[in-house]
Amino acid sequence: MKPLTKYMWRNIRGSLGRFIAIVLIIMLGVITFVGVKATGPALNDSLNKTVKDLHLSDVQLMSSTGFTKQDVKTAEKVAGAQAEAVKFKYVTGGADSYAVALYGYNAANQQNQLALRTGHLPKNRHQIVLDYRAQEKYGYHLGQHFTFDRSAKLRHRTYTIVGFADSPSYIDSSVRGSANVGDGTVKFFAYIPASQMNLATATLLNVSFQKLQHTDTFSDQYDRAVDRRVAQLKTVFKARAKTRSTALLKQAAPQLATQQQQLDQARQQLVASGLSTAQAKQQLQPQQAQLNAALQKAQRAVKTTYTWQTRDDLPGFAAYGESSDRIAAIANVFPVFFFLVAALITFTTITRMVEEARAQIGTFKALGYSKTAIARNYLNYAFLAGMIGTVIGAFVGNLSLPRLVLSLYRSYIPLTAVVHLQWGLFGISLLVAMLTTVGAALLVVRRELEEKPAELMRPRSPKSAKRVLLEKITPLWRRLNFNQKVSYRNMFRYKSRMLMTIIGIAGGTGLILTGYGIQNSIGASGTKQYGEVVKYQALVRLAHDDQDHQAVKILQNNAQYRRHTQISANVGDVRSHGHKVDDVNIFVPSSTKQIKQFIRLRSTENQHAIQLKQHGVVLSEKMAQKLNVQVGDSVKVTTTDHDHGTAKVTAITQNYVGDYLYASPAAYRHLFGQTAANNTLLVSLKHQTQHQRDQLAHRLLKDGDTQGTSYTSDQRQTITTMSGSLDTVVLIFILLSGVLSFVVLYNLTNINVSERIRELSTIKVLGFYDREVTMYIVRENIMLTLIGIVLGYGVGNLLTAYILHQAATDQVIFPLTIYWPGYVVATLLMVAFTVIVMGVTHRRLKRVDMVSALKSNE
Repeated sequence: MKPLTKYMWRNIRGSLGRFIAIVLIIMLGVITFVGVKATGPALNDSLNKTVKDLHLSDVQLMSSTGFTKQDVKTAEKVAGAQAEAVKFKYVTGGADSYAVALYGYNAANQQNQLALRTGHLPKNRHQIVLDYRAQEKYGYHLGQHFTFDRSAKLRHRTYTIVGFADSPSYIDSSVRGSANVGDGTVKFFAYIPASQMNLATATLLNVSFQKLQHTDTFSDQYDRAVDRRVAQLKTVFKARAKTRSTALLKQAAPQLATQQQQLDQARQQLVASGLSTAQAKQQLQPQQAQLNAALQKAQRAVKTTYTWQTRDDLPGFAAYGESSDRIAAIANVFPVFFFLVAALITFTTITRMVEEARAQIGTFKALGYSKTAIARNYLNYAFLAGMIGTVIGAFVGNLSLPRLVLSLYRSYIPLTAVVHLQWGLFGISLLVAMLTTVGAALLVVRRELEEKPAELMRPRSPKSAKRVLLEKITPLWRRLNFNQKVSYRNMFRYKSRMLMTIIGIAGGTGLILTGYGIQNSIGASGTKQYGEVVKYQALVRLAHDDQDHQAVKILQNNAQYRRHTQISANVGDVRSHGHKVDDVNIFVPSSTKQIKQFIRLRSTENQHAIQLKQHGVVLSEKMAQKLNVQVGDSVKVTTTDHDHGTAKVTAITQNYVGDYLYASPAAYRHLFGQTAANNTLLVSLKHQTQHQRDQLAHRLLKDGDTQGTSYTSDQRQTITTMSGSLDTVVLIFILLSGVLSFVVLYNLTNINVSERIRELSTIKVLGFYDREVTMYIVRENIMLTLIGIVLGYGVGNLLTAYILHQAATDQVIFPLTIYWPGYVVATLLMVAFTVIVMGVTHRRLKRVDMVSALKSNE
C-alpha cells in the first residue's frame, strides 16, 4: 500500500468521529431527499398497479331507463371501448337499515373486479359478498345472514355472507358516497348474484379503454384522453337516448294509443251527428286533457337521461390523488432545503479538515510528492465519505420511507405496494454529495498547495480579536466578566464558523417547525372552515321547492335542534379572464340577516363583515384566485339548469374548503332574471352522536320529503383523515431534522475545539478549571444556539408558508398555522442537543494533552 494511501486510512481511523459525521450528514440529507421525493411516485404507482390489476373502468354511465345489449354496442362504437352492463341500485338492509350500494355479481364480467380479503365469491343464489368495511367497522362476519328491507325488491331478502372484499371503485374505506335511501350516506357495498336483483335491465354501464390501462391515472395526459373519449361517448349516446325513449314509450303506453284512437273516433261521430269541429273538441275536452296528462306522465317516466362519471368522481379517488400531489409538493421543498443545509455543513467540515492538515500537506510537498498525488489523497477521503453516505442514504430512503407511507395508506386503502428505484434521484444526490465533499476538498487543497512547504508546516497565524458592537454599549459591557467578554469577542473572531453554526441551528429548528406546521395547517383548514366560516351542522336538500314544512316539523321535534334558515342552493360554473371553475356552490339566502347566524362572510382584505348587496355577487377566496379576479371585476355564471348571467364581484370572502358564490335574492333576480327557489335548509344543531345523526337523516329522507342530508362533521372528518395520513411523514421529518441538527452542532463544536486546541491548552495551563475551559467554548455555542433558534422560527414559518402554497389544491386553502407545541419541541430539542454536546465537549477537554498541543511546529 502506498504511503499516501496508508496515511488516508490512518487519517480516517484517527478522526473516525469526523468521518462518520460527514457520512451521517450526507446520508441524512440523501435519505430525506430521495425518500420523500420517491413517496409521491410510489403512491401513484401503487394505485395504478391496483386499478390495473382489478381492471377499474375509465368511465361509468348510469341511465334512468336502464341498459340493453344495444347500449353496449353503442358504447363500443367509440374506438377501443369495451363496455359491460351491470345491475346496480341503492337499497337498505341490515339491523339498522343501512344504505347499501348493491351490485349484481356476474362471473363473466372483467371490469371492476373484487379483491377478496376473506372467503369466496358468490357460488349460488343465496350467497352475498360484503365490503370489507362491513366486517371492519360494522362487525359482520362470515356465515352470518344479511337481510335486506322489503323496499329493496329483491328475489330473496336474506343471504349468507361468504366473503369480504375490496373494490377498485371504492379506494378509500372512509368514504362510500351518497344515496337516495336510508340516511343518505352509503355505509358499504355488496354483491349478490345478478339474477337476484329483480331488474329488467342493467342500470350501470362500465366502459374501459385498453390504451389507457398503461397510462398514469393521475396524469394530465390521462385526464385529457378520458375527456376526449367521454365527449365521443356522449355523441353516440345522444341519438341513442331518443331511440331508447321512443321504444319504451311504445311499450309502456299502448293503452294510451288505443284510448287516443277511441277519442278520435268519438270526435268524428259527433261531427257526423251534426256538431261542428269546435263544438266536438269542446265536448271531449275533459277526456282529452286527462289523456294528455297521462301521456306526458308516461313520456317523463320513459325519458332516457344519463349520468356520467370518471375515476375522479369515484368516492375517495380525487382525494387520494390530491394527497399524493401534496406529498410531492412537500417533497419539492422540504427535503431540498434539508439537503442544502446538510451540504453546506459538509462543505464546511471538509474545508476545515483540509485546512487542519496544512502541516501534513507541507511535509508531503517537502518529500517530493506531486500536487496531484497529495490532492488525490484528500479527494479520495472526501469521495469515500460522500459515496458511502449517498449509497446508504439513497437505498435506505428509496426503499424505507415510501414503504412506510404505503403501509399507513394500506390501513384504509387497498393497495398493491409498488416502489421503484428512482435512479434519477440517486444521480442528483450523488452529484450534490460530490460537489459538497470532493468539490470542497478540491477547492481548499488547490489553495493550500499554492503555498510553499515551509509556510504550510507552520500553523496559520490566529485571527486577532476585534472590538465588537457590544463593547460600545458601555453600561452592559462593564458588567460582563473577563470570560464572558472573551467568548463574545471570539464569536465574531471566527465569523464563518459563527455563520455555519447559526445556519445549522436555524435550519434544524426551521425544519422541525415546518414538520409541525404542515400537520397543523392541513388540520386547520377543516377547523377554520367548520368552526369559523360554516356555523351550521347540517344541510338538508328538499325534494320540492318551498315544500319544507314536514322537514321543519321533524327538525323541531328533534332534541338537538337549535335553528334553521332557508336558502336556494344550486351548482354551476363561473368564468372570468379566460379561466373557469366548475362545481361552484351557489347560495342565495332567503334572509340576508339570518344567514349571518349560519355562515360567516368576512373580507379577505380587512376582516370586515360582508353584506350581500342588491347587485353583484360574493366569491370565495380560492375561486377568486383561480379566476384571477378582484373586487369590481365581472364574472359569468352558468347553473346546471342552464341559467346564465353576468355579475360584478362586490367582495371576496374568506373560505378554506370548496368554492362558493353568494348572492342576495335581489342580486339573483338581476343575474338570472328569475326568483331563486328555496330548496335547502341550513340547520344548526347541538352536539350529536353518529347514531343520532344517522337517525335524523333517515327520518328526514323517509318522512320529511327531502332528497338527503349532509353533515359538516363528515366533511370535517375527511379533512382530519387527510391530515392524519401525513402524521407519520411529518414525524419522520421531525426525527430526521432533529438528528441532522444534533450532528451539525456536534460536528461544528468538534471543528471549533480542533481549531483552537492550542488556545484552550494555553488557558488550561494558565490555571483555568475544567468547567471554565468548557464554558470558554460552550458559552459561544449557547449564544449561537439561541440566535439560531430565534432565526429558525422565521425560517420555519417561511418554509411552511411556501410548502402550503405548493401543496394547496383546487378546493382547499391551507392557512399558515403552527401551534405552540411545535415551537416548544423545536426549542427544547435544540437546547437538549446543546447540553449533550456540552457534556461530550467537557469530557474531551478534560483529557486534553496540553504538552502535545503546545509543542512548537518549528
